[in-house]
Amino acid sequence: MLEFNTTPDWVKNAVFYQIFPDRFAKSKWIEKPDNFESWESTPTVHGFKGGDLLGVYEKLDYLQDLGISAIYFNPIFQSASNHRYHTHDYYIVDPLLGGNKAFETLLKEAHRRNIRIILDGVFNHASRGFFQFNHILETGEKSPYLNWFNIHGYPLNAYQGKPNYQCWWEAPALPEFNTDNNQVRRYLFDVARYWVDQGIDGWRLDVPFDINDDDFWREFRRTVKEANPDAYIVGEIPSEAQRWMKGDMFDAVMNYQFTIACLSFFGGQNTDFQLAEGMMGFSNIRTLDAGMFSKRSIELIKLYPRDFSLAQLNLLDSHDMPRFLSLVNGNKDAFLLATLFQMTYPGAPCIYYGDEIGLTGGKDPDCRKAFLWDESKWDHNLRNQIKTYIQLRHAHPALRTGDYIPLFAESGILAFMRKDDTESLIIIINTGSTAHNIDIPIKDLLPEGTVLKDQLSDKNAMIQANHLRDFNIPPHRGVTQA
Repeated sequence: MLEFNTTPDWVKNAVFYQIFPDRFAKSKWIEKPDNFESWESTPTVHGFKGGDLLGVYEKLDYLQDLGISAIYFNPIFQSASNHRYHTHDYYIVDPLLGGNKAFETLLKEAHRRNIRIILDGVFNHASRGFFQFNHILETGEKSPYLNWFNIHGYPLNAYQGKPNYQCWWEAPALPEFNTDNNQVRRYLFDVARYWVDQGIDGWRLDVPFDINDDDFWREFRRTVKEANPDAYIVGEIPSEAQRWMKGDMFDAVMNYQFTIACLSFFGGQNTDFQLAEGMMGFSNIRTLDAGMFSKRSIELIKLYPRDFSLAQLNLLDSHDMPRFLSLVNGNKDAFLLATLFQMTYPGAPCIYYGDEIGLTGGKDPDCRKAFLWDESKWDHNLRNQIKTYIQLRHAHPALRTGDYIPLFAESGILAFMRKDDTESLIIIINTGSTAHNIDIPIKDLLPEGTVLKDQLSDKNAMIQANHLRDFNIPPHRGVTQA
């Protein structure tokens, strides 16, 4: 039997960009109905803006210029919701997004540019419009598809009253699959394989913890990896996830534990913890000083085998939580320092669309605003800085797969080394409001007299008596010595 207990090398070298398809970009070449909200108006729970996949295709130059090498899409399959977590048909790309043809065009061009594509797999639940469930709605207890779901009574209370069938979080629009049914399992595995065969580069799995069946996910992994051993499987597990990270289920999780740590340190006292409370595992979070954050950064790496730590999807925010900038009350220095850390820490960094131009937003649906394509409304300095950090990561293999070695954490200063067989980089971040003259012990990690050049400025530093010293770092700034 083939073994699939490693993670794809391309992921460790990727910079991801998360796109909510209805809100990123729209193309004039896709004919649509006409009842859309205006593009820049405040988003509503049920409203559609009209973004589509050809719109993404037309913006690939933008993404490539930013340095993006992989895209994670929120669901794209036919659905009656703007977020498309209410799947009607897993084999049909939503016509509002341009259908299968638009996706094929996008996928082909993305691959030509060496940009990978990851799709959102919603396999715990479907929708009232999903054919087999709709069949039960129409025919009741005589439906041959009865055992595809867990039904408790007839007629189904699908629109009024308490649902009398198992559904996700008691939401009648989201009937849960009976994954104990072998036909259901085969159907879902066939869907997973079909899209990998069509050329996608992996799956992000929605609420996989709600399919509490390790054998299901082991078979899912075998199915996907037999189709493409380099396919990426990343689960939405907000908690620590050792159970799923043993080489037989997922390659990674959406690393919300990383998110919490970054908010707690870089946001610090500026963080609106009340706004964050209850979202994606955020509960009773508090500020971290440099020492506590450094300790947590080591713990997060040690949670999983090294090959899996290097593949974690490290995010600062997503469609399921307020944007980072809003959580830190608009503190752009905090956001930039967190992004610098994200780009220099082990794991695959993921940018939520629009963060790089200063898009803000509170809880859903405010965190799902449309991307602003009027460049006069961009924060160009923010975007340029983030682009620089992405380029830094691409330029230095040690930032992607080298060892992570903490050096110093005190008084708002964080310093660590990324080191492989060919290069060593020292990253120093000052979160404080005053400049610091650095004196950091290097031990025997670098030879005496080594000259280090800051990759973000024209400053140099030298190793003297096993210390990096006499280097001044301004407030709210980071440097990278190589």
